[in-house]
Amino acid sequence: MIGVIDTEGACAEWSFPARPGAVRTARSAVRGQLHSWDLDTLGDLTALLVSELVTNSLRHATGPIGVRLVRPAALPGVLLVEVSDPLPDLPRERVARPEDESGRGLQLVAHSSRRWGTRPGGAGKTVWFELAVPG
Repeated sequence: MIGVIDTEGACAEWSFPARPGAVRTARSAVRGQLHSWDLDTLGDLTALLVSELVTNSLRHATGPIGVRLVRPAALPGVLLVEVSDPLPDLPRERVARPEDESGRGLQLVAHSSRRWGTRPGGAGKTVWFELAVPG
């Protein structure tokens, strides 16, 4: 079951159980919110990057996965996206070889976003990225 925390104003948050359907549900929630903000042009890229980060969380964490979209008032023209999970270990970007079947998610985030990073939290970590909102 998806837990909708907030979808009002310039911020939307959800909590997803660490189950395989979380990726599809998160992607759908993100696309729906971006549509309501008239940001459909960011839908494909944002959904792809959220899918990568939620998939990483599913592979390594057992608790709920949080997804948050923010249109920060202090940063006009920016969409901030955060994916959180209860695992304290911060992910590391690595270089995947052509024959590797995984290991490209953070590379994709790094190359597709304006900025990205990680931060530890009280109960886990958050991986975040920023996308430029078309003007």
